[in-house]
Amino acid sequence: MPVSCSAYGCKNRRTILSKHRGITFHQFPKDPGLRKAWILAFRRLDFKPSNKTVLCSDHFTQADFDRTGQTVRLREGVIPSVFASFPNHLKRRPIKTRSTKTSRRALEPIKDPIPAPKCSEPPKPAVSDHHYALDPTQVKKKLSDAQARIEELERQLRNAKDRERRQKQVLKSLLERLEERGMLSEAIEIELLQESD
Repeated sequence: MPVSCSAYGCKNRRTILSKHRGITFHQFPKDPGLRKAWILAFRRLDFKPSNKTVLCSDHFTQADFDRTGQTVRLREGVIPSVFASFPNHLKRRPIKTRSTKTSRRALEPIKDPIPAPKCSEPPKPAVSDHHYALDPTQVKKKLSDAQARIEELERQLRNAKDRERRQKQVLKSLLERLEERGMLSEAIEIELLQESD
């Protein structure tokens, strides 16, 4: 079944010709909030898109696309905004800027008559929302926690090796006793010693 754009008055269909023209088709988002925003941008009365309803790339600006990979994708959170085929009463009108003297003065930055005091100490770095920017105190704490964990694991390893050494000594003394009593053959003794090493 051919796929066609569901925008009002748009005649684009998914064909080889539209692919060569660079037109891509995008499904409605699954996120309920973003899906509702797309429906409102559509401006079609009682429009309920299905899971297969698509919108062509003509209804998005160039900044809305992520063309870094082989597949053209929409950036996260974009809303369709280009609807050339809408009737005039549905097209958005540009917001006019205010032109009165008072409005222009309101947009000017306010000059502070009292200057801010200068600090002698350097400002502390703000908490960053980047995952690669780390707080030095947190890094020190993590490092000391990791070192404590390493020391604990090394202690456990030493204890395990000591226990193994003691068990081998016990096994050898038992083998010697069994041999003294004549209850152990040489073949069994060699086999047990090989397994203990």
